[in-house]
Amino acid sequence: MPKPRFEPSLPYEAARLGIAFHEAGHAVLAMAYGMRVITSEVMAWEPEPGGWALCGNTASEARSAPPWRFAAMAAAGEIAQVGYLMSYGLWTPERAFACTADHDREQAIDVLAGFGYRLGRDHVPVGGKSWGQVRGMARRRVGHLWREIRTVAHAMNEATVLSGDEIAAITGLANPAPAGGAS
Repeated sequence: MPKPRFEPSLPYEAARLGIAFHEAGHAVLAMAYGMRVITSEVMAWEPEPGGWALCGNTASEARSAPPWRFAAMAAAGEIAQVGYLMSYGLWTPERAFACTADHDREQAIDVLAGFGYRLGRDHVPVGGKSWGQVRGMARRRVGHLWREIRTVAHAMNEATVLSGDEIAAITGLANPAPAGGAS
């Protein structure tokens, strides 16, 4: 699914930092769960003169990640972005709703299905988990790793793109070697 553009009711700088928190949530949880992070970035562009749009991307290798941890990493972006709104006094129901990342949920559903795991959008499938349960897993980890997420978000907001090794250096988390062993 294509990623949605983020056009919130926030000024550009606050919205950009929100996207940085979203991507930092993905990157930090990926590393905490033993996945290799390649890059994490905020992307901004001007769709028309005087306008702006934002989105982000975190590239990671999750080949050996346990499926439910992969799903929690996918949910961590929106959890971290809502946490940013709450921590910085910017939360409103509309802004929190704008953080919903259906593309992350759909990716998790598709990836897990490929390994025989069932992830339900709005229910608990037999032998599986619901997206709400996965979001709960992510919420707990985001809470434990908030300092690292905040640090990465602010660094990403300044630099635009961070490599996984840069994220590891500023958080103290390990970024596993790439698949195949060479770094």
